[in-house]
Amino acid sequence: MNFIQAVGRRTINTLAGWGRGAIFFFELIKAVPMAFLRFGLVVKQIHAIGNRSLVIILASGMAVGFVLALQLYNTLIRYGAAEALGLVVNLSLVRELGPVVSALLFAGRAGTSLTAEIGLMKAGEQISAMELMAIDPRVHVLAPRFLAGVISVPLLTALFSAIGILGAWIVAVGLIGVDAGNFWAIQQNGVDVWRDVGNGVIKSVVFGVICTAVALYQGYETEATPEGVAYATTRTVVTASLGVLAMDFILTALMFSTP
Repeated sequence: MNFIQAVGRRTINTLAGWGRGAIFFFELIKAVPMAFLRFGLVVKQIHAIGNRSLVIILASGMAVGFVLALQLYNTLIRYGAAEALGLVVNLSLVRELGPVVSALLFAGRAGTSLTAEIGLMKAGEQISAMELMAIDPRVHVLAPRFLAGVISVPLLTALFSAIGILGAWIVAVGLIGVDAGNFWAIQQNGVDVWRDVGNGVIKSVVFGVICTAVALYQGYETEATPEGVAYATTRTVVTASLGVLAMDFILTALMFSTP
């Protein structure tokens, strides 16, 4: 009986948490138009959470490009398709690896920073002070950060994919000896702007919404203690990463399931 009660209590708490998250998200979306009136703060947040994530994005993109070129060449050469190396690398990055890896890195770097920042504001009673003065923190604090995150992730994804393709070119042409003209020409002929690049951009926007909304929600709902803030940052990485991976499967099934 105690086990059944525990399971029921846990289920109710989980559903209640999802409900609070959904209400928080819709209220955040309603506050986004007001963020455009404070676009200077949005630009500042883009620098804080986007520009400061640039180093790890570029380093990871270059490393992924190196590894993709080596691994795919060793596989394609067995079937006499080594000339398709550039195309396979490009599609792998713009369709899948670019949006997903960039979002996961963003959640680990910028998402935790947003959660800690909002959590510390709550622990310092700054959020409560704003509410006491009839200032909506969703409009003045959360919405600009949310908009900045949604803008930053697609830009970081584009840079990740571009530097990854460059890294693959360095390995393929400089180390392996693939013809440089063939490497670029097959990409131009085989990559569709709307189906491949466009769908990758859509993925990155959705992932930006997930990562930023989860980070802000965890910071806003955290317990106003140092332990609560630390636990919230962990929940941000786990929840955002799982959300990105689950949504990636759904979007991939919708975008690429039909020829």
